[in-house]
Amino acid sequence: MGRPITLCLSLVLLSASATLLSFNGCSSSSSSTPIPTGKIQHVVILFQENRTPDNLFHDPVVIANGADIASSGLDSNGDTITLLPEPLNVDYNLGHAHSSFVAMYDGGKMDGANNVSVTCTPGVGDCPQNPQYMYVQASDVAPYFQLAEQYTFGDRMFQTNEGPSFPAHQFILSGTSAPSASSNLFAAENPSLSAGCAAPAGSLVTLIDPYGNESSSMYPCFEHPTLTDELETKNLTWRYYAPSAGSIWTAPNAIQQICGPNAQPPNATACVGSDWTNNVVLYTAQNPDPILTGISNSQLASVSWVIPSGQNSDHPDMDATGGPSWVATIVNAIGNSAYWSNTAIIITWDDWGGWYDHVPPPQVIDDGTSWGSGYVYGFRVPLIVVSPYAKPAYISHVIHDFGSILNFIETTFGLPSLGYADAYADDLSDCFNFNQTPLKFQTIAAPQGADYFLNDKRPPTDPDDD
Repeated sequence: MGRPITLCLSLVLLSASATLLSFNGCSSSSSSTPIPTGKIQHVVILFQENRTPDNLFHDPVVIANGADIASSGLDSNGDTITLLPEPLNVDYNLGHAHSSFVAMYDGGKMDGANNVSVTCTPGVGDCPQNPQYMYVQASDVAPYFQLAEQYTFGDRMFQTNEGPSFPAHQFILSGTSAPSASSNLFAAENPSLSAGCAAPAGSLVTLIDPYGNESSSMYPCFEHPTLTDELETKNLTWRYYAPSAGSIWTAPNAIQQICGPNAQPPNATACVGSDWTNNVVLYTAQNPDPILTGISNSQLASVSWVIPSGQNSDHPDMDATGGPSWVATIVNAIGNSAYWSNTAIIITWDDWGGWYDHVPPPQVIDDGTSWGSGYVYGFRVPLIVVSPYAKPAYISHVIHDFGSILNFIETTFGLPSLGYADAYADDLSDCFNFNQTPLKFQTIAAPQGADYFLNDKRPPTDPDDD
């Protein structure tokens, strides 16, 4: 499939007062700031967990630079709730299934966060009042603030899907969570039991149709093109770093041609295909942080997806406080190496996690048959773009989603479009200035450094999404 010259998707934005704002989202094979060939030779995607800009980036410098961050929000009773500070680690988790999206979105009024379910850790006391309306205290996320202040921060980055982690990770790999290239359904939720083509029999993932109905399900093993196929066709390398083989955060396990299951699903017990064994790198006690090892050994692939272990994921309710230092350590490893001169690091979060955010996402409106209707787009997630060519101290107000990351990679490496989310998204070109003098890297200060993560002997865990 060749890259379309121009693709437009008619969308509407509903403001907090439910005013209808129309616009067209278009992508083109060329842009006003084209990405030149050769300047970017490596792309690293760091995919953290479950946060919104309003929750994670109460940074006065970023706000002064123009980032749209709210300090209060509406609830469904019409009351204004002041957002309050709390630690990065909290003893509760918020609902973020598709039903939670519908409740919080409330037809575009963005006043339903108080109706998002809350699950508190047993034995730690009562849930806080208005737990959905919180922001992370600055002392816990200082490395993130440094990155957002020095490089490009996007305040109109939306997760592509209206739901939790499993479909989000499918979108970041393939631009879709559809079971096949011809399907008009999307995987909408996290699977039961387990995920992927080696999941036990009985594992099911709920599908959503173009009208927003979750009325069917299937075994969570899909067959459609992914960005990895495009990379391999052009002899470009890729790696997918993840804490375990069978989780909902290890997107390649649900793609049959990557997994190469050892028996016909649902009877398989492991992925054994060459794509899997050569390119999917799992964390082990002997090598707890393989992306750092790969950088130090000059083995950085053309494109790397880097998924955190649970303790470094930013996920609430699991003592996941290592994320800011872990992300900073990876950025520092690249920034202080020869890779800095030709690498783009894209840091984003897989879903909103149930936290309040005040910006209504664009929604597809049509007869219910076109791409994305019924499940696109989800709430805002933070975006930081780090590169010697990233615009410094810049706030991107352009609408981006996970498809933008895929489009950027396709444009950078001259790949054809997959024809999914990438075809309807921009290419992140507003985040870069390839004519500027390349930025000199400045090490990001963080409580923990590379030695800490390379010698972390705790068993790698998956981010918990219960």
